[in-house]
Amino acid sequence: MMLLLALVMASTSIPVHSEPKPYGKQTEQPNRNSPYAKWGTLAIQETNKKYPTAKIVDYLHVGRQTISSTTTQETFKLWLKQGNREFGVYVRITFDTATERVQAIVVEETE
Repeated sequence: MMLLLALVMASTSIPVHSEPKPYGKQTEQPNRNSPYAKWGTLAIQETNKKYPTAKIVDYLHVGRQTISSTTTQETFKLWLKQGNREFGVYVRITFDTATERVQAIVVEETE
């Protein structure tokens, strides 16, 4: 699975940034050493599953939140283009802090 995640990250040309900046203005590539890199890859994969005909045009790591002493949540916002429609989606990945076992992934559209 790690090889698959690495291949997805290596083949993507999605602009990535971790601080709020205007969409479409960022040219940074994913930092594979960042603590959220694997979660960002998973967010991209889940978005592609839900919106297979849409193109991801931007990506933002919103942040990490400690839900409890054993649970953490990573949040990402991705900007998609599907035909003439452009829209954002939030991807929230909840996982066990110690084992990093995914507990839930929620993908929801935003304006």
